[in-house]
Order: sequence, then C-alpha cells, then structure tokens
Amino acid sequence: MTEHPNASVIPPVAQISSADLRKALRAGWDDFRRAPLFGLFFSIFYVAGGVIIVLAFQATGQSWWAIPFIVGFPLLAPFAAVGMYEVSRALSSGERPKWGRVLRAAIAKGNGQIPAMAVVIMILYMVWVLVGHAIFALFMGMSALTNISTSSGSIFTTEGITMLLVGTIIGGGFAMFLYCITVVSLPLLLHREVDFVTAMITSFACVLRNPVPMLIWAFLIGSILLAAMLPAFLGLIIALPILGHASWHLYRKLLP
Repeated sequence: MTEHPNASVIPPVAQISSADLRKALRAGWDDFRRAPLFGLFFSIFYVAGGVIIVLAFQATGQSWWAIPFIVGFPLLAPFAAVGMYEVSRALSSGERPKWGRVLRAAIAKGNGQIPAMAVVIMILYMVWVLVGHAIFALFMGMSALTNISTSSGSIFTTEGITMLLVGTIIGGGFAMFLYCITVVSLPLLLHREVDFVTAMITSFACVLRNPVPMLIWAFLIGSILLAAMLPAFLGLIIALPILGHASWHLYRKLLP
C-alpha cells in the first residue's frame, strides 16, 4: 500500500462546494465500473447480513425488533465501505487493486485503529436499536411489541404519529452524529497513520468547515441508501460500492 510521505500529518481542511459532490459521485461511478468485483463482493456480504437479521427476527416472532435494525442499518455502511476506499486509493495512485490488500485494509492498516472505529460504530448502532425499541414501548405499550399484526394499525393514531415524530428526531440525531464522526475518519485511517480519536475529531472538523455541502452529502447518502434498501436490500449491492468509492474521492477533496 502506497503511503503518504507525511502519513502522520493531517493537512488543513479544504473548503468544498456542491460541485465537488457531483464530481465525487462521478468518480465513484467510474471506480465501480473499472473494478466492479470488489464492490460487489463487499456489498453482497452487507446485504446478506441485513437479510439474515430480518429473517431471524421474523422466525422468532419478534418482527418489530427488525424495524429499528432496518432503519439504522445504513449507519453500518461506512465500515462496510472500507474495502472500496482501498480500491479507490489504488486506482487513484495508478495501481491495480489486489484482493489481498483490499481484504487486509480493514484489519491490517492503522495498527488496529479501523477495527476500533468499527467497535464505536457498532456500539452506537446497538444503542440506537435499544432506544428505538424503548420509544415504541413508551408510546405504544409493551403488548404491541409482541403482536406486530395488531399494532400496525395503531401507527396512525395520535400516539403512533407522535412516536414516529419523536423517533425520527432522535434517530436523525444519532445518524447525524455518526455521520459527522465517520464521513472522513475511516478513509483517513486507511490513508494516514493517525489514531481513531484524532480521525473522528478531524471528520467533525470537516463537517464544521463545510456545513452546507456536507449536509447535502449526508442527505444524498441517507436518501440513496434508504431507497436502495426498499427492494429487499438488493439495491444496496450497487449503491453501496458507488457511494463508498465516491466517499474516498470526497475525502481527498477535503484533506488533499
């Protein structure tokens, strides 16, 4: 893996515009076309994980638990895209992506910092699932949790609408916080020798330096991932690699 000549030095955060978002998406599409098998490999595993989770809850009669898992599932996408970051890094450097390097990227780079970051993401994801479950129980009652067929109509009651509003606000807060600390941190950990706390702080700084384009990027990522999940998660097979490659190119715009 090609290292930056000053791998431990983080450059100043650059200012970007909405035009850079379009360029990043185009570059992500180009990378996917040039090396599609890598993205398809990782995205199929990601999709399979989501399908298994849903089927497991359905098999145990706990269908409602699947809903906060599904809603929060895009929160795991940044870590799932680490392999795509390495592919884009290689292509941008004029190298040919190699399976060994791509597969080792998540565990061998940064002295374990990327797995540590993955633990942070998973903890926040599980906290969201528990909070989502608690919000439902608070507004709809515990009995609704065990009988999703009879509780589905109650979603359109005053309590149900209030629950959706509160859940959307709290869930949006979780999603935005996770976005702020991961949008740059994971590609940064892959590219430079920094610890994951520094990477998270730098990621937050990138959002604060470019609030409007970064909020637009968050909206684009969230919208595309949620729409791609509708056909039984299958749209993620294409959407995840493209967004993963695009995120690398946006990172390089923010921290050239």
